[in-house]
Amino acid sequence: MTNTAQQNELANAIRSLAMDAVEKANSGHPGLPMGCADIATVLFTKVMKFDPANPHWADRDRFILSAGHGSMLLYSSLYLLGYEDMTIDQVKNFRQLGSKTAGHPEFGHATGIETTTGPLGQGLANSVGFAVAEAKLAAEFGSDIVDHHTWVLAGDGCLMEGISQEAISLAGHLKLNKLTVIWDNNNITIDGKVSNADSTDQIARFKAVGWNTIEIDGHDQNAIEKALLEAKASTDKPTLIAAKTTIGFGAPKKAGTEKVHGAPLGAEELAGAKQALGIDYPAFEIPSHILDAWRAAGTRSQNVRGEWEARLAKSDKKDEFVRRMSGKLPADFASAMAAYKEKLVADKPKVASRKASQMALEVINKAVPETLAGSADLTHSNLTNTPETLPFQADNRLGRYMMYGIREHEMGAAMNGVALHGGLIPYGGTFMVFTDYARPAIRLSALMEQRVIYVMTHDSIGLGEDGPTHQPVEHLSALRAIPNLLVFRPADAVETAECWELAMTSEKAPSILALSRQNLPAVRTENSAENKSAKGAYTLVGPADADAVIFATGSEVAIAVEAQKTLTDQGIKARVVSVPSMELFAKQPDAYKAEVLDTAKARVAVEAGIEMSWNKLLGDKGRFVGMHSFGASGPIDALYAHFGITSKAVVEAVTAQL
Repeated sequence: MTNTAQQNELANAIRSLAMDAVEKANSGHPGLPMGCADIATVLFTKVMKFDPANPHWADRDRFILSAGHGSMLLYSSLYLLGYEDMTIDQVKNFRQLGSKTAGHPEFGHATGIETTTGPLGQGLANSVGFAVAEAKLAAEFGSDIVDHHTWVLAGDGCLMEGISQEAISLAGHLKLNKLTVIWDNNNITIDGKVSNADSTDQIARFKAVGWNTIEIDGHDQNAIEKALLEAKASTDKPTLIAAKTTIGFGAPKKAGTEKVHGAPLGAEELAGAKQALGIDYPAFEIPSHILDAWRAAGTRSQNVRGEWEARLAKSDKKDEFVRRMSGKLPADFASAMAAYKEKLVADKPKVASRKASQMALEVINKAVPETLAGSADLTHSNLTNTPETLPFQADNRLGRYMMYGIREHEMGAAMNGVALHGGLIPYGGTFMVFTDYARPAIRLSALMEQRVIYVMTHDSIGLGEDGPTHQPVEHLSALRAIPNLLVFRPADAVETAECWELAMTSEKAPSILALSRQNLPAVRTENSAENKSAKGAYTLVGPADADAVIFATGSEVAIAVEAQKTLTDQGIKARVVSVPSMELFAKQPDAYKAEVLDTAKARVAVEAGIEMSWNKLLGDKGRFVGMHSFGASGPIDALYAHFGITSKAVVEAVTAQL
């Protein structure tokens, strides 16, 4: 190792702050920041392009700490570099309620945190989306405007998680050469040595899926710099840098062991580590000459940013680029959707809502050039493609369609990365039942308040003969349980268009569109300037002073309408309420909710799923017509009859309460 005294001082500033913060909190992970301090020092002070004075600069490099438990590595670096909102008090308040320095990096808490990490592998998977967004925007706007790199620090745990294979194989296939993963190769996990559970040759693994690989001593700053620059110069492949490190570097007794992974060092070990590293200054007090050197490094790219701003100002694409990065939709989006809905009311198409979705997308993708479509190898089932969506590939960066392959989890995580990068609006499809495979990424979309749109088709037993393995009986309720996730289940083509409009305009929440395989009759037969689905639930048919209220979603709304007609013939006043989004209905004023719920004697809900999410609407005495067990194989009509999800069953549920 050939580090100079100054190089060691800069790295030790990270180690000192990390050790002190974890000790003060009596909680945290000091091992990674201590082991990776040299890597972070070189990356932030010599290689990366960013400006703490303008942290949202669109053409900055992105750094992703996939091994999010080592969050003090990032927080320490942000403070040292001079990010305004990462103060020494925030560092001191590590892991405390209300601080920006959460136990794992949380997007939106502080500038410089590009994505929420902690669930291992998610950051690595996000990075593919970041790199895709950079490549596509560079193709659209030119390298004078978009030319930056995505850097990832991942640990052994990230590489063990299954999503890592989905991510690296897709990145290699797409030849995302501006993506570099630095592997903190310290051979330690919580349970001890990696060899307890894994013997993968990671170098061979990355090479096998089309990556460059470089092996270095992760404590040799000259070697680190050389490797980072080599990776940055790659023109045809992403790069893995395998950096051999010692977890808890400098700790006299715990370094290189699992004991330093996820617990404070303790007073004696902390003092010994500082003595071994030559850290002779008080806790949280970085000597001025070291802090000054870090702050100077934080200003390295100011001139580069200034030159970039001058180029952007002269570009004839400036207005469009600024609009895209702001997240605002084109001015004519609303009028395009209004005209389309008016046409639907006139045409009254009887189509599956997955087909209605594609019809809406034909309007959306023409009006909104920043949509980035995709599917997890189910394009012709999800119907997520339109004439505008040619594939994005290694040889066509202008493409607007992601062929994610059979990688549902990576699709969700990559879409998060695309959304976080900015400039594009991602949507991607698979079967509803496979939200199970993508759920961790969906949850993070919601946690990070990202506009990510999940097109989930084959949403119930209505998919037919594929049987229980493909029938998402419990999934609507499970997805509705995720805070800040909008779950839409439209009843016909008009509601599908309305739900797409709402998903596109939802800047702070992701959306699920649960769509049918089977054809659905038109139930919205009158044009309305109002987006009725925006209220989450609304009266579709029937009198205000009804004896019974029937709630339904999606493919079951037609069943409810049929039951309402039967009840009317029997002299029973019934009203059908379509509920395309429970989440939006919950946000309505109490007076509106009372108007919709009414004081009718009978309440019935019908949905081809389990009852769990309906309890608030039904109350104590309401009845549910839906699934009470897993599905069965058979034709659609036979399955609905088999499980008793029929208009007759709805009528019986109503009359039983009257």
